[in-house]
Amino acid sequence: MRYRALAGADVSVIGLGAMPLSIEGHPDEARAVATVHAALDAGVTLIDTADSYHAPGGAPGANELLVARALAAYGGDRDRVLVATKGGRGRTADGGWTVDGTPAHLRRAAEGSLRRLGGEAIGLYQLHKPDPAVPYADSLGAVRDLLDAGTVRFAGVSNVDVDQILLARDVLGDRLVSVQNRYSPAVRDAEPELELCGRLGLAFLPWSPLGGIARSSLDGTSRQEADFRFGAFHRVARERGVSPQRVALAWLLARSPAVVPIPGASRPATARDSAGAAHLVLSDEELALLEAASVSPAA
Repeated sequence: MRYRALAGADVSVIGLGAMPLSIEGHPDEARAVATVHAALDAGVTLIDTADSYHAPGGAPGANELLVARALAAYGGDRDRVLVATKGGRGRTADGGWTVDGTPAHLRRAAEGSLRRLGGEAIGLYQLHKPDPAVPYADSLGAVRDLLDAGTVRFAGVSNVDVDQILLARDVLGDRLVSVQNRYSPAVRDAEPELELCGRLGLAFLPWSPLGGIARSSLDGTSRQEADFRFGAFHRVARERGVSPQRVALAWLLARSPAVVPIPGASRPATARDSAGAAHLVLSDEELALLEAASVSPAA
């Protein structure tokens, strides 16, 4: 495994997004735990979760509890594993998502996450999404208070723009260590945020990093564009004898030394395949091909 700096330590360059293990369509407990263990066996030392990752109508924290059980049952080395969780979102009974960035909610949410995950403090706590009804500085102030209280060791922000990252830096100082935004071959709106993370020394954790690898993830684009993007990653994958998902993750790693993708997985084989991207180094020619395929042909 290769490593990159995050939260005062080195973490695997590929993390595990644990959300699919607890939301709609999630696997049974045995397969979910086996998926986490497969990732750990492959060298993954970063697991991303959130208190809102649960099935509609379920109890908050289901995914955090699952991750905690999987870690407790793991027979290997757990000392290097960083569990990153998030607060500030919720779920409705019909499967929708809510946002609550009030300081009181964030304090309760973080304390609940710590109880579920165990330990003396949350290694990395991420503000899940700005709440349009709450000044962002107020939400960040609540995270700062959690840091000061020792509930949280390091902080991150998610689903943010450049100005919000800069504000978070002002409020949290060098205890802000990461940004988690959507970024993939199909969705590259976060280029400015990625560039800023590189300049500030922040880790950039792309969520949904495999968008654009399957036609089904390119809804709203033309069939010509879908085939263009789909084909390039699959062509490189065939030539290398690996999955297109592994190629996409290797492409992301080559984008910037700040990038630490957190692909989701719901079965052990998927977790192992994603971890294998750490060892796939793409050539300049392959990177140029994939770069062209990850933007619209009309661009």
